[in-house]
Amino acid sequence: MKLFSTLGCIFALVSAFAQAADTPTLEADLLIVGGNESACAAAVQAARLGVKKIVLVNDIDWLGGQFSAEGVGCPDEWTGVNGRRVNFPRSGIYSEVIQRIRAHNSQTYGIPAPGNSYCGTETIEPAAAAKIFEELVQPYVDAGVLRVERGWQPDKVAVENNQVTGCVFVRRAGFSPSGSSLIVHAKLTLDSSDWGDVIRLSGAKYGAGPDLKARFGEASAPAAFDDAGQQEMNPLSWCVVLREAGKSSTIPKPASYDARSFAQLDKTPPWVDSDMSTGPYSQSGWSVYTHRRLVDRWHNNLAPGTEATFLNWPVQDYPLCQLPQRVVDALEKTEAGASKKNIVDLSPAQRQIIFDDSKQHTLGMLYHLQTAVHDRVGDFPQTFRNMQLTTEFGTSDSLPPKPYVREGLRLEALYMLREQDIRAETREPKWAKVMVPDGLFGFQFNIDFHPTRRRFLTEDRNGPWKYVQTPSRGWHTDTDRAMFPLRGLVPVHMNGLLGCSKNIGVSSVVQSALRLHGQMMHVGQASATLAWLCLRDGIQPRAAAASQKHWREIQLRLARGAGGPGLLLFPWQDLPTDSQHFEAANMLAVRGLWPTEANSVFFDAEHVVTRRELARVLARIFRAKSNPPEWKVADAPRFTDVNKDDADRAVIESLCFWGIATTDKTFNPDNKADWSTLYRWSLALKLPANPGLSSKDVAQRPLTRADAAVQLWHALRQQGEWLNADDSWLQPDHDHDKDGRKDLDDPLPFDRNNNSIPDRLEYLP
Repeated sequence: MKLFSTLGCIFALVSAFAQAADTPTLEADLLIVGGNESACAAAVQAARLGVKKIVLVNDIDWLGGQFSAEGVGCPDEWTGVNGRRVNFPRSGIYSEVIQRIRAHNSQTYGIPAPGNSYCGTETIEPAAAAKIFEELVQPYVDAGVLRVERGWQPDKVAVENNQVTGCVFVRRAGFSPSGSSLIVHAKLTLDSSDWGDVIRLSGAKYGAGPDLKARFGEASAPAAFDDAGQQEMNPLSWCVVLREAGKSSTIPKPASYDARSFAQLDKTPPWVDSDMSTGPYSQSGWSVYTHRRLVDRWHNNLAPGTEATFLNWPVQDYPLCQLPQRVVDALEKTEAGASKKNIVDLSPAQRQIIFDDSKQHTLGMLYHLQTAVHDRVGDFPQTFRNMQLTTEFGTSDSLPPKPYVREGLRLEALYMLREQDIRAETREPKWAKVMVPDGLFGFQFNIDFHPTRRRFLTEDRNGPWKYVQTPSRGWHTDTDRAMFPLRGLVPVHMNGLLGCSKNIGVSSVVQSALRLHGQMMHVGQASATLAWLCLRDGIQPRAAAASQKHWREIQLRLARGAGGPGLLLFPWQDLPTDSQHFEAANMLAVRGLWPTEANSVFFDAEHVVTRRELARVLARIFRAKSNPPEWKVADAPRFTDVNKDDADRAVIESLCFWGIATTDKTFNPDNKADWSTLYRWSLALKLPANPGLSSKDVAQRPLTRADAAVQLWHALRQQGEWLNADDSWLQPDHDHDKDGRKDLDDPLPFDRNNNSIPDRLEYLP
């Protein structure tokens, strides 16, 4: 079915929204709902790829989501490598934003990373972040391809023949003119809203709250619901951004304040004198204050008044189940049963009731720090009593305009990434059990649940409470390096719609590990690239997801970048986006053509390839052809130094049968390969080979992985490869690889032994 039927969709909208006939109407190729970091990345990527009419509709003024409107100015980026905490590699539009952050800080403070924060190396103040995102999208607004609308929230979604064709938005409270509405007709819509409102209103399938163990068989999933029910989610937090005041600035005591709710702070260091010189997550810097410090003026010798921090501490978290009675009562007044609904299923006005109570809770924490904690520890240079709420948000309560949302709606997608796909067996992240063939970006972070429940300390459910973290929902469970699949952006049934931000095809457990600033920008960039291809070819996202040809084009476009750095598809730790081999290493690895080492996450570009290693890759590339030859393995080993049990015996002997003729009794598999080795073997296999490889000045040059990847990626493109064009594997009850797992439930649908190498590329005796 074609992507868009103009007359049919217009008639559908006129019928569905007759009451709004006099409201402004916009036409869009691509509608992006939301203004968070994911939405902005999507808008920029789509514009750079040539989408002509993009409309981004945000419910508030500020763009940038977690960076700005949610007040989370210190992004989590860390991963573990060789026993050390280091940043996960930056790439794509996210790396551009980090560079803009560093440039702003350098200009403002004379140092690119002034925060000396416990949780991360980079920090940015909220208003500065909002400005950075405005500047990021402005060139495309000026060019007339992007229109940004503010102060609108989704109210209705038009659907015709199971296809989203547009949205009606209503004015958010506080914006004028009040009571007005906006209609946007769109060929394709990305839902990057905080709570997945477009997906929900469209009738597309989605989930919210815990997935039971029966759904995905996840180790961390509950077997049945208890009193927390389907409301239990990663909690939201209303962040507090503070600036040095130089005087006592204690806030008024919040009406709901009870010191017992914040008893944890009475045993926690409020501040430590640390410049975090040993790096993020060093225990010498663990305290409430340094946890997410934005500007450390003391250790950086900056001007008085520049000190800033923000608070995001567990006692501040606001669980979304087992709600206080005052919240229950207020919700029930709006609608019978509302207090038992998941927050995703509430209206904006109902959510605001929860938000208001969450704000009071977070202000209670600040008040406790400025009073009880200050009285316990006394004065010190960074006492919370001498810090005041920032005014940069422009809100009446000086809090961010939005809560920090850790978990929201989860799209029911063509594939749902789940815990066992990414879960690690050790604390040292290596490669995930599943490396999906349609991967759009690499990621790694802990399964990271903040306290999801509360326990009231008295019989009064309006009284003090303590946060509760269950054994299966904590922040110390580990994942390996994984990839997010293209299928995870595509609704299992609904057309004209794509997931974005956190509204994607993952389980609740996986969403706890896939929610960081950079990851969300990668989702936006990937979703926009899929949208661009669908708009260009006039096809539905499902058709693109079904076609390996389309996977490969989208992956290549992401790896190459569009007006900016490429996106890291395969989660190597040492693959800079500006390296000559970045594209080649990504594109060979996502296909399963470039083997990884089980105990190393490094591509190791300068490593000299052995004859064994070169044979592995060449054999897989040769087998990637449309009509590959059969594997040939003799009864007895052909070479004296490649024994019967050698893991590469089938590869080496088959290569020789296919054309690498030799009468030698030894293969010397662990000798180093040189450029002439690659040239001779490629010619023997009738693979494209650069004649320059055999020239006298380079023939004996050791063949590094970087050089091999570049040459072999070129050879693959010249040779061509088998690409599945039949979408039957996405039909219900189909099992393409005959592994007993239906394709819609199979992360590796072309891999019978499920080792992340497509069956056609490896020897299966």
